[in-house]
Amino acid sequence: MADSVIYAVYEDPEQLKDGARKLVSNGVKVKDVFSPFPVHGIDPIIGVTRTRLAIASFMFGLTGLALAILGITYFMIWDWPMNIGGKPNMTLYQNIPAFVPVMFELTVLLCAFACGFGMWGLNGMPRLSRPLLAHDRFRRASQDRFYIVIESRDPIFELEKTRAFLASLGGSVVDEVRESVED
Repeated sequence: MADSVIYAVYEDPEQLKDGARKLVSNGVKVKDVFSPFPVHGIDPIIGVTRTRLAIASFMFGLTGLALAILGITYFMIWDWPMNIGGKPNMTLYQNIPAFVPVMFELTVLLCAFACGFGMWGLNGMPRLSRPLLAHDRFRRASQDRFYIVIESRDPIFELEKTRAFLASLGGSVVDEVRESVED
């Protein structure tokens, strides 16, 4: 079976939220909602949960800090201690102000990597092609229309029933876009 999405176009955000509420209350999984501006309150309606990206970023930041402290301790204290300007590097706590920039930089670096790669992974990227975004009617999603998207992978998805239900919810246009074809 071909993977496809069906979408409904709404004129204002209240119609969009009302349609999403009715879809979810009937057991239909709303894949995504597109709008020209943020619609407040739509996330809990369609079941979008908080991301775990902040936790991953924090954990990678702690890892970066630990690696910086271990590296500084090994390189500057144990392996090759230096006496620079009459200030010996015999202990970490005596020289901590000199090492703060290195610790900060490695913490921020690993946080940035966690955010970048975590965002890509959680968003399912890179996805090089998405026919829905190139569809002619869909171009107005960034201008003045609101879209609800439902995937055919939903277990209770039946094309004609879903199309009729979306039309009954006040969608001005209900259309199907084929995403990919299985061989």
